[in-house]
Amino acid sequence: MKLNFSRISLVALPLALLLASSLAQAQAVDAEAAKSLARQNNCFKCHSVEKDKDGPAYKKVAEKFKGKPDAEARLITHVTSGEKAKFPDGHEEEHKIVKTSPPKDMAQIKNLVDWILSQ
Repeated sequence: MKLNFSRISLVALPLALLLASSLAQAQAVDAEAAKSLARQNNCFKCHSVEKDKDGPAYKKVAEKFKGKPDAEARLITHVTSGEKAKFPDGHEEEHKIVKTSPPKDMAQIKNLVDWILSQ
């Protein structure tokens, strides 16, 4: 029996890249920097890690988006666009836009979002 290594590599390579990407993403989160950015932006006024406040707990957010391929992009949009956030009493307000220093530093925003999703 002759093995067709080109076919095997076509399957193995994407799987290896996906695994490497997942591991790099999991290791890349700087929890202290994410919490610091959240504190600077008063995120903990409406959110906590464990319990719902005016906004959902970060654990609940992570649960909601678990396994969804667009989770990171969706949350980045949420914290950078000022889109409407729904409150427990039914009213809606624009979500506060997360500010970074330097301004609009996507690495900091991505780290914050990845930290939220890791809860």
